[in-house]
Amino acid sequence: MRPIGINTWVWRSPLTDDVLDETLDAVAAFGFDAVELPLEQVGDLSATRVVAALERTGLVPCVVGAMAPGRDLIDPGAIEGTQQYLRACIDLAADIGARSVCGPFYAATGRVWSMTPDQREQAYATWRTHLAPVVEHAEHRGVRVGIEPLNRYETSLVNTVEQALTGLDGLLGPALGLALDTYHLNIEERSSAAAITAAAEHLVHVQVCGNDRGAPGHDQTDWPGILDALDATGYDGPLVIESFTSENTTIATAASIWRSLAPTQDDLARDGLAFLRELTAHRNGGIS
Repeated sequence: MRPIGINTWVWRSPLTDDVLDETLDAVAAFGFDAVELPLEQVGDLSATRVVAALERTGLVPCVVGAMAPGRDLIDPGAIEGTQQYLRACIDLAADIGARSVCGPFYAATGRVWSMTPDQREQAYATWRTHLAPVVEHAEHRGVRVGIEPLNRYETSLVNTVEQALTGLDGLLGPALGLALDTYHLNIEERSSAAAITAAAEHLVHVQVCGNDRGAPGHDQTDWPGILDALDATGYDGPLVIESFTSENTTIATAASIWRSLAPTQDDLARDGLAFLRELTAHRNGGIS
């Protein structure tokens, strides 16, 4: 059975040591197997506190980063600071036993610009050059980086699996792969299942949500087709619900969450978990 997890952005941002215990206790009480921990700023989370919370709750950890304004591997003025931030994300993951660090690690989320084919090729070359030392650090720490394509409204650089594979050609390997989010797949891919199949052995991590960014299930997404594709690739990692609260202005603006996506954020978590449990149970002979 694939683990089912949730990102703490469903409830709050940022996640810090001060709210870590109550947040992870709540995630475990819902019945999740895994938790996705966002490191928004270096120092928000300390490894010792996270390890203690994980040991108490039994949750499997995943780490994600946030490409806030000023973080960019293309913009010359932001490269060094972004590399330092990504190394800190990798160090946190290694220190708490997370197998991956995932996110749109190429340009600041929300930065879009038009490119000719030659300009795109040059941007990809610049990206590879400045991502390479980060990947080297991940390999040294035993962590895999997962690059997440985003939809066209959040970036113009990497929208599809095909673009990610092209842009990362020559770097993909044991320490670098792709992280896919069904929300972005629904917008950018002609077939989410085909995109997952194209990622194949490079698939590091999978985030799930409804096509409206709410709870997965009872939406337009072809969930059986997505799970078929994941099974075919051999992906055995968690399915992690990623959604956001509209109550935090900063994160709501970044994710364009302008309305509540469920009666409460607890309902979103509860409904999404119930749907994913039922979906995966049916695929395993009714055993959940």
